[in-house]
Amino acid sequence: NLFRRNPGAGTRGRTADEGEAAGNHFSVKRRALPSQSHGGDRGARLIRIVLKCLLVQLLQHRVFTMVTEETKSKKQRNGECIINRLPVDLIERIFLGLPVSTLLTCVGVCKHWHNIIRDPQFVALHLQCAPSYALLFSPRGLVSGEPYPSDAVLIDEAWSSSRYAVPVIGPDDFLFGSCNGLLGLYTKTSMIKIANLATGECLHLQKPAKNVKGDHFCFYSFGFHPVTKEYKITHFLGDCINGRRPHNKDRFNIIQVYTLGDEKWKDFRTPKALSLISVRNSGVVNVDGKMYWLTEDMSANCQHSVMSFDLLEESFAMTQLPAAYEDHDYYGPRKFWIRDIDGKICIVTAQTSHYDARTVLGELQIWTLDNTAEQQRWSRKYNIKNPPNYILGPHFVHRDRILTQLGSDDVCSYELLSENFKIDLSKMVKLLDFSPHGQNLQSHNCVKSLVRLEVFSKAGIVRRPKQWDGWELKKWEAWEQNLAKKETMWSRLYEDEHKKTASTQSLHARLNHLLPQILDDVMRQQICMKNNQICAAFADQQPRSLRRLNWVEQKRDEETLFARVEKFIDITMAATQAIESVHDMIGRVTQDLDKRTSTSKAGIASQNHSGDGDGDTDLGL
Repeated sequence: NLFRRNPGAGTRGRTADEGEAAGNHFSVKRRALPSQSHGGDRGARLIRIVLKCLLVQLLQHRVFTMVTEETKSKKQRNGECIINRLPVDLIERIFLGLPVSTLLTCVGVCKHWHNIIRDPQFVALHLQCAPSYALLFSPRGLVSGEPYPSDAVLIDEAWSSSRYAVPVIGPDDFLFGSCNGLLGLYTKTSMIKIANLATGECLHLQKPAKNVKGDHFCFYSFGFHPVTKEYKITHFLGDCINGRRPHNKDRFNIIQVYTLGDEKWKDFRTPKALSLISVRNSGVVNVDGKMYWLTEDMSANCQHSVMSFDLLEESFAMTQLPAAYEDHDYYGPRKFWIRDIDGKICIVTAQTSHYDARTVLGELQIWTLDNTAEQQRWSRKYNIKNPPNYILGPHFVHRDRILTQLGSDDVCSYELLSENFKIDLSKMVKLLDFSPHGQNLQSHNCVKSLVRLEVFSKAGIVRRPKQWDGWELKKWEAWEQNLAKKETMWSRLYEDEHKKTASTQSLHARLNHLLPQILDDVMRQQICMKNNQICAAFADQQPRSLRRLNWVEQKRDEETLFARVEKFIDITMAATQAIESVHDMIGRVTQDLDKRTSTSKAGIASQNHSGDGDGDTDLGL
């Protein structure tokens, strides 16, 4: 009888809205509560009983709500999600604008989202919408006798470089191709890897031939056929005796092809013996289901031709190079590279230095091969004067800018202004510095995709690489110790900054408490100014990431560390000098105070002495 439903009325002393906001719709009947002078104890007990009943009602309501939620089926809870009430086409359009990292999180939200994101058609659509990156790969090597691991840096559409190492690329891996977000990686073991750059999945496959001497990652290629939707790996197999020792390491007669998902490699014999050196020097590209490379052709004017292998028809073809070149005697021999620009086969040619075959001199010409049903025709796309020193490959043009190296370390970009132009070195945009690890740098186009490798695991093993895969080898022990020392330096520096900040702030507070006791205005102002210089102000301490940094970012991090140490020393010295100055000024104030005290005491003593001689004036001071 004490409670009644009354949604429109609040408790005594509240408005109706405030009563609603209190979280319940029960209210005490409107009657005067007993005052303290008329049974106050009984009124207090009544209020406690009312509050206790309210609490019990709220707890019962909460428990009932929790039980109801637990008994709901998963299907019912999914149906209550607002986004799942939208049309599937609209949900797909929303998902198409999300990056792979976010979609991988969304996969585990519910079965409905999982089915949408894992649908092969959605994967293909997302791949078409995915932004393109420039992937700069530096293979492992020796610099001044010290080993440097393989490393990669991604450059996005805003021309910003990535900070972290690519987990799927180990310290001993070599990159031989990039296609639809998948990377082809060559190792010195009996396995090669196909890895998804974004998801981290790795497919480990047996090499077509084991322990082949003279084998190189340049002799592998990785491509995709747009008609059959098949991924294929190709391998140029050098002439061998008994399958092991190369009979002629500069020639090959067989191309080995593996289709992801098959059980074995297939061998295809070339029309004639072809040059492995040309493959290694000029590169290999895959465009529209065909693999292209340069080969020697003594019957041609420039002694080179383009060789192609159709991954669908499994047939070979040869195309002559354009012949409109003007060579100068004061330059070195002319060199040719085959590249992929905007999905088209291009021939890049220029004369090189007599002393360094990699250094480009004179004019750089870029020719594009136009493939039509009737014929193949070469057209000159660019004629560049004052060209860059080195030509990166297999992709060196990204978003209407050319990527190049100045010297052997600095990676720069330059806008392709027109068909004929001269490069102004002052307008080169420096992107990053790979020194001293910039030799043999590669440039690839890549995207982040949802392509799954589990469907191709018939003849391989799919797994996610651990963060430290390959780094446990003894040859990288010194490298890992060096990184550990830098992290220790960062930790100690942060700790010292924290201690210095705390100590100077404490001293600053004590001096502020002392300032009102200094009577000299000039001295007090000077001490106040110096006291403001005592507090050590350091930059914000950023948390250290557990992820491994790439080589470029490691250099920046080391430079930042050394600069911060120098800044710490400068701030500490300035604070120490300010403290010493305050100490000296307080010392002078203390000396003046001591002098005044001594003078005052002497005056009092003299007065006492003169009072002792005159008994009438002795006041007992």
